[in-house]
Amino acid sequence: MSEDTTEREFMEYDVLIVGGGPAGLAAAIRLRQKAAEEGHDVSVCLIEKGSEVGAHILSGAVIDPIGLNALIPDWKEQGAPLDTPVTSDHFIMLGPAGSLSIPAFLYPPLMNNHGNYIGSLANLCRWLATKAEELGVEIYPGFAGAEVLYNEDGSVRGVATGDMGVAKDGHHKDSYTRGMELRAKYTLFAEGARGSLTKELTRKFKLDEGRDPQKYGIGLKEVWEIDPAKHKKGKVQHTLGWPLNDSTGGGSFLYHFGENLVSVGFVVHLNYKNPYLSPFDEFQRFKMHPAIRDTFEGGKRIAYGARAITEGGFQSVPKLVFPGGALIGCAAGFVNVPRIKGSHNAILTGMMGAEAAYDAVKAGRQADELTAYAQAYVGSPVYKDLKRVRNVKPFLSRFGTLIGMGLSFVDMWMNNLGIGLPFTLKHKKADYESLDHASKHKPIDYPKPDGRVSFDKLSSVFISATNHEEDQPVHLRLKDPAIPIAYNLPTFAEPAQRYCPAGVYEVIREADGSNPRFQINAQNCVHCKTCDIKDPTQNITWTVPEGGGGPNYPNM
Repeated sequence: MSEDTTEREFMEYDVLIVGGGPAGLAAAIRLRQKAAEEGHDVSVCLIEKGSEVGAHILSGAVIDPIGLNALIPDWKEQGAPLDTPVTSDHFIMLGPAGSLSIPAFLYPPLMNNHGNYIGSLANLCRWLATKAEELGVEIYPGFAGAEVLYNEDGSVRGVATGDMGVAKDGHHKDSYTRGMELRAKYTLFAEGARGSLTKELTRKFKLDEGRDPQKYGIGLKEVWEIDPAKHKKGKVQHTLGWPLNDSTGGGSFLYHFGENLVSVGFVVHLNYKNPYLSPFDEFQRFKMHPAIRDTFEGGKRIAYGARAITEGGFQSVPKLVFPGGALIGCAAGFVNVPRIKGSHNAILTGMMGAEAAYDAVKAGRQADELTAYAQAYVGSPVYKDLKRVRNVKPFLSRFGTLIGMGLSFVDMWMNNLGIGLPFTLKHKKADYESLDHASKHKPIDYPKPDGRVSFDKLSSVFISATNHEEDQPVHLRLKDPAIPIAYNLPTFAEPAQRYCPAGVYEVIREADGSNPRFQINAQNCVHCKTCDIKDPTQNITWTVPEGGGGPNYPNM
């Protein structure tokens, strides 16, 4: 069916924010705070593709409160859902059967978690949304930003939300509703890692010109309710090593919080080489280690999810502004990799973007570059936070986990003493370029899940509460439908069936192993974006499904 050319309805605002994560919500709150402080009204709209704010938010999370302190200084008194301060910090190297604890005095001070809080970033975002609405922000969950709108001069005009009620074959169902145009003087993009609109803007305005390639990891997470006798509220534990080999970057976290809850997660850097590696199965295997398994024995797994993480850091931060808008939070990539933290920087950059947009609107400007935001970033704690750890990720990529972490500890200690290394190592290539041909590796024989501590993908997707309207166009698009079987399968053993943590991609064969075909189970997609990042031919493009689709994460 031909594309609907019916003119869309539209709404106009001073500032539009795309994404209801910590950056977007912080921007919305700060805009309305400034409006109240200075008596100059600024209309603010925030759209979120999840069914509710927080539905698609997944993070560890140990939260550095520096961002919250700046945004809402009395957040404790106002009842923010962060009530578990860190009480102990543990760092462990795992081997196949044993473990070695690293003494705390060896940690660079920036890796110390005392003063931070363990909690659910999803629930914190839900709370921030209530604060934004109290200040007069219009929030529309279930509306996905599907298209960037441009003015005649090429500046950003806003976004259009996706059409609803389109069938898989393209015809309009009885429920069809045309998407709406949301127009604004400035649009702040807070889509998180590998946002689909952010990708378009980066290409159009060449925001990555002169920057290193962005780097990513995949973070997989579960929340467990464990035996109260094993719960140590406030305990933070990180590991490196097994089950990953020295040339494959990644690690784990266990955070004890709330009432007998433990967040357990596993991160795999997406520059790994072995096409047979499955991040999901590495995570399940990790939980079976003797030093880990006992925590979960007798417990109950209550949530699962996965999400890409921006890891490029200082060298990969793109140009932040363009005519009519800006990138804030993980859309630009402000995660501090060794600290495994980004929400504090997301909040701070959201506030900086908001202040620049407010001042521009107040001055009567629109659709120009918010240069004040870019300048504020260079002079901010975020810039300093990323600069002092800028060599950690390249060290790990070049020298492997053991030597790379040793060099990183030395570099971070030197930075702490004010004598950091006088150079910045480069990220040499994008993650999809790192995958070896399958002929260089052997398939990995992962153990079968036991159903008590380790699980399969489909049962995991079930507890993520992922749901999409089944009769809609597939949102995972192949530039060339022939590539998965004709090229990726013989060359890379079609890695999509393994790097996807939700069983979205399958190679289906006849009973005798013949006639392979590539199947996309889009209903399973948890919106992690790993396929968009890791596909070796960049043949898969992740686009937004109907608004409200995807996971519905509780306590993540």
